[in-house]
Amino acid sequence: MSNIKLGITLYCFTAEYARGIFSFEDCVRKAAELGAEGYEIVGTQMLPSYPYVDDEFLGLVEDCSRKYGIRPVSYGANQDRGMIKGRNLTEDEMLLNAITDVKTAHKLGCKIMRAQYLLSPNALKRLAPYAEQYDVKVGIEIHNPETPTTPIVKEYIKAIDESGSKFIGLIPDFGCFATRPNKPHWDDAIKAGAKVEHLELAAKLRYDDVPKEEARKKLIEAGAAGPVFGALEGMYGFVQFRKEADLKGLKDIMPYCIHFHGKFHYLDENNHEASIPYNEILPVINDSDFEGYIVSEYEDHVSGRAVEMTKKHLIMEKNLLGFK
Repeated sequence: MSNIKLGITLYCFTAEYARGIFSFEDCVRKAAELGAEGYEIVGTQMLPSYPYVDDEFLGLVEDCSRKYGIRPVSYGANQDRGMIKGRNLTEDEMLLNAITDVKTAHKLGCKIMRAQYLLSPNALKRLAPYAEQYDVKVGIEIHNPETPTTPIVKEYIKAIDESGSKFIGLIPDFGCFATRPNKPHWDDAIKAGAKVEHLELAAKLRYDDVPKEEARKKLIEAGAAGPVFGALEGMYGFVQFRKEADLKGLKDIMPYCIHFHGKFHYLDENNHEASIPYNEILPVINDSDFEGYIVSEYEDHVSGRAVEMTKKHLIMEKNLLGFK
């Protein structure tokens, strides 16, 4: 039986933090007020001394923990292969950056670190001994447009198996299970002058797996205007959707899952996510042996509704999981 805890990634409050409306402490306080059992820090966003963490920030984290009763449980690490002009970083250089990230996660007291796909399967395998040494489990994020059964995910699973380590694994982002178009993108396109029938055609072309350039041609022939093509880019990019969520794939990879990103963009008056079938995803996790966090991850930052939507998201999760 699962042992699921619900947290919040402070990334939810990106706009508020970037605009100076929320300080780091405000973000933690708000997460606690909304009922989070723990929180995630994205290093590039909130660590003044990134990729390292200094004593001043550690003191701030400890002070917030005393005041609000929650601690950082996961660390969002990033990989940037373009740090050196004229070439990409080598695998060895990417690995060294990941080792630094593991050390930072450890200092923050995080037992989980999110790594990104730019860290290759072989580099992830090579990272395992360092993860073990610092007692930090590292998971590769499965982010849309990838799914649990795409080739690169299979390569990561092979690397995890070959390592024999329990300290490397996977972190699925629920966005990869989307079955409907992204509602904020859809609404923005309509506000910008897109016709509903053209958006519906774009969605149908995406559902039918029509190649993007062919879809563009069909939309041009149908007389679609500019805003439709902006929405189309998302449909073929990081907010893709499919006819059915890959629930079998999720069930198959559960033994490798160490953490989850509960991606969401919009919840209606009934606390129903408009694009992602949480009512299908959460039972798969709940019926497994998973022990760990699902952290709410809001990603419609320009809306100004981060607090409202994150509160609704936690309520939805608790209802679906049968939490009191």
